[in-house]
Amino acid sequence: MAVTSFMVPLGTAAPEFDLPSIDGGRVSLSDLKATPATLVVFLSNHCPYVRRIEKGLGALAADYRGRVATVGISSNDVVNYPDDDIAHLKEQAGRAGFGFPYLVDESQDVARAYRAACTPDFFLYDADRLLAYRGQFDDARPSNQEPVTGASLREAIDATLAGRPVPGEQRPSLGCGIKWKPGTEA
Repeated sequence: MAVTSFMVPLGTAAPEFDLPSIDGGRVSLSDLKATPATLVVFLSNHCPYVRRIEKGLGALAADYRGRVATVGISSNDVVNYPDDDIAHLKEQAGRAGFGFPYLVDESQDVARAYRAACTPDFFLYDADRLLAYRGQFDDARPSNQEPVTGASLREAIDATLAGRPVPGEQRPSLGCGIKWKPGTEA
């Protein structure tokens, strides 16, 4: 069942995190290079909504490298959704061209702190790490033929980098609901 993002209030501060990376080591929010913008994306490997845009996300992150610090986080319950385990996330990162850290939120505490609801779920922060955009990547969905362009997110990034508010209505992201561990649903 498709779920939309919660649309966290703009201006909300980015919650801190310190999580293991699929490549070993740990990454925290404070480890991310100081850039004019930070993009936190909640992802999964198995979700068709993520699969539909994953290569476009890899390209977008590459296009903005050095200006936007991007990080992916997988918070799904891997016991009940083994396609989202570290081995599969590594395959996904290679397939999609993710050149950014991909982290594992095994406790699901970070997803709750960000109020993430679905995969994909995008949170763009300005230089002060205040929420400037939360919403969709673009209009592409598994059920349509819309091209994967990242147009909505690119417009938000460009405005944020220029120090302007994101123009227009911010449309929620749509995707697979985060797979919460039994008894811990957000």
